[in-house]
Amino acid sequence: VQLQASGGGSVQPGDSLRLSCAVSGGIFDRYVMGWFRQAPGKEREFVAAIKWNSQTWYADSVKGRFTISRDSAKSAADLQMNSLKPEDTAVYSCAADSSPYRPGLSRSYRYWGQGTQVTVSS
Repeated sequence: VQLQASGGGSVQPGDSLRLSCAVSGGIFDRYVMGWFRQAPGKEREFVAAIKWNSQTWYADSVKGRFTISRDSAKSAADLQMNSLKPEDTAVYSCAADSSPYRPGLSRSYRYWGQGTQVTVSS
């Protein structure tokens, strides 16, 4: 199973970005998809996750600003990030697993994509 993340970039506070994670080599509809991020000098933290039935989970820090979605036709999970803040600056990585025991826990996921940098700065 391979995951390919894309869509990062440098933006100003208040701007929006959309990240995408394309999955290949597996059965996309069986996976819970998660997004995590890691800022310099900090531990990796949970951002959002979505189940095959579109049930979602969000970190408190992004609720109301970020939206996770999935598209079976594209075998991809997207993360729409609005009202970005400087504290959202991090490397964002996507993950997949058919049955993560805790969707918000990074070690629950077997498959990981490479990270994509998101920088929010004025």
